[in-house]
Amino acid sequence: MKKLILNLTMAIVAISFVAFTGAIDGKKVSTTDSKVVWKGYKVTGSHAGTIDLKSGELQFEDGVLLGGAFVIDMTSIKVTDLEGEMAANLAGHLSSPDFFGVENFPEANLTIKQVVSRGTPGDYKVVADLTIKETTKEIKFKTTVKEEMGKTVATADITIDRSDFNVRYGSGSFFENLGDKTIYDEFELSIQLVTE
Repeated sequence: MKKLILNLTMAIVAISFVAFTGAIDGKKVSTTDSKVVWKGYKVTGSHAGTIDLKSGELQFEDGVLLGGAFVIDMTSIKVTDLEGEMAANLAGHLSSPDFFGVENFPEANLTIKQVVSRGTPGDYKVVADLTIKETTKEIKFKTTVKEEMGKTVATADITIDRSDFNVRYGSGSFFENLGDKTIYDEFELSIQLVTE
């Protein structure tokens, strides 16, 4: 009899958990509508450009961001603050083994591990694993999620230390006497993910 009561209790708890837990809603990210803008800094100024998404998904539960992941197409690096041959040369250098070695490492990946509400609906603190050149590091950033014209839009500004991912060319942290040829370790990604 005790066993029967225990089994019935466990069944009720399981049914209640299913009934009151929202289903996870996976929303595919549009690779055409989404945008990733990069900006890097050096002693004498900065450069900026874009890079494409290859795929992505954001996960929600009852409208609250739960997780997600996306893949960046490293072969798509473009420079937007220069024109013609100068832009092509810089994009080629960034794609070379000096920097991101895209022939051997054509993808970068970001996987969300933890999401914490910042107290305002749609505002979150995120902990994620970022993988570049087969090196994975934990990063933290803030993101805002809104509904716009029937689509979910997530935006974030992320600062990344390239030296954490063995991208050391022109870094004053590893090479001395670079002078005005020094390229700073930190670069920025401004990300806008738009769901389909």
